[in-house]
Amino acid sequence: MIQINIPGYETIEIKHLVTDVNGTIAVAGMLTHGVRERFNRLHEMVDIHMLTADTHGRQAEIDRLLNMKAKIITAGATEKASVVWELGKENVIAIGNGANDVLMCQEAALSIGVLGEEGIASALLPVVDVVVRDINHGLDMLLFPDRLKATLRK
Repeated sequence: MIQINIPGYETIEIKHLVTDVNGTIAVAGMLTHGVRERFNRLHEMVDIHMLTADTHGRQAEIDRLLNMKAKIITAGATEKASVVWELGKENVIAIGNGANDVLMCQEAALSIGVLGEEGIASALLPVVDVVVRDINHGLDMLLFPDRLKATLRK
């Protein structure tokens, strides 16, 4: 668990990281450099859940590299949000970049939008708590939660 005490917020206890894959932790179906190492460290603190439509057909390779199994999403935004609800949204941080990540990020206790090589959907911008320029910066905010505190305190 990652406990984050942000002035102006209640203390947040993160037990689950829910992340989009394509455009968020991968570019054009290829895992972004540095994600595997950060996931290995985060996995000691939280349960990680990857959600993907497998747009590029390379999820099996990403699963192998991360020694995890992503959930293939067929119903889009509603299905992603339902995963957050099932896990207990008050204990979830969500990370995404696409329009189909809006509901997932709205429902999570905290959310991070990734403005990476594949861009970020404009509909996601007003919903996320933090925007980062790449996934490694977002994952580092979880590994070093004082960064989130510094960014979000009111």
